[in-house]
Amino acid sequence: MQLLLRKFLAKVAHIPVPCRRMGATGMTPGMLASYWEKVFREHGIPEPEDSSQILIAHALGAKTMHSVGSCAVRSPVSADQLVFIEKMAQERLKRVPVQYIIGEWDFLDLTLEMRPPVLIPRPETEELVGLVVAACAELHHSAGASVLEVGCGSGAVSLALLRRIPQVKVRVIAVDKSEAAVRLTRDNAERLGLQHRLDLLQHDVLTDPIERLLDLGAVSAVVSNPPYICTEDMSQLEPEILRYEDHSALHGGLDGMDVMKGILRLAPLLLKDGGDVFLEGDPRHPEMVKKWLEDHPDGRLQLLKTVLDFCGKPRFIHLRRQSSAH
Repeated sequence: MQLLLRKFLAKVAHIPVPCRRMGATGMTPGMLASYWEKVFREHGIPEPEDSSQILIAHALGAKTMHSVGSCAVRSPVSADQLVFIEKMAQERLKRVPVQYIIGEWDFLDLTLEMRPPVLIPRPETEELVGLVVAACAELHHSAGASVLEVGCGSGAVSLALLRRIPQVKVRVIAVDKSEAAVRLTRDNAERLGLQHRLDLLQHDVLTDPIERLLDLGAVSAVVSNPPYICTEDMSQLEPEILRYEDHSALHGGLDGMDVMKGILRLAPLLLKDGGDVFLEGDPRHPEMVKKWLEDHPDGRLQLLKTVLDFCGKPRFIHLRRQSSAH
């Protein structure tokens, strides 16, 4: 078995692997974690320690090395596990995101399936969910409340909202122009048992008829983490993003505002009186949204506040639709 394993690794690997130097049977998860961290670091892989530990923990059926257990960490891995770790590590060396390699990722208290090229949810977006839940009181008190998410991706925001607002009659409508994103959101909803409170629609808010959304009824809130990276910044993204994630879920046009402006135009038509809009954007966007509202006074949207992210950057924009009486 060891001889076959070494021959296999010699064929697929383009860098030295630990079993060639130390033999397959003596390698423990701790040794492998140290080894691959060093290799990743030498090859310029971002967060080499996290990458190494996540991949090895996944091979052992765990989320983190801490959850593997001290006894298992000191026990030799099997030949099959060693091959699996090697395969995943080679993918990471190609700059494939760890989320795609292991096929899942945690978002708040949800474990979501991840499939390329659907956008991987970022930590900042967890704050967007908290903002919606805290600020939109109607979602907690109205049996007819509903939320429209524009650009649902993996379903992270929509499903997290459903988990946090458990009233049976509160529903979420999730739309995305990508068929792959809609399929992934549907699969994640079914895995989490939330599909009965979720309406899914493949829809491009910039080009498809608004009537498709109007037919679903007025909503209490619109929430979106839209494509907001401006054209000049796209080339500066990490290889993990540029090579593997859907550019259409990232690129927001010259100023990063293309989809955001589309949402601002549609929101007054889709929202109930007093309904809210929650947007995630670039730190430059709050001022740009403010200027857009000044240039479009008939939109009946009022900028309530800008909220900082955990790095202290202006990231989230909270607006409200004024009532028709205004």
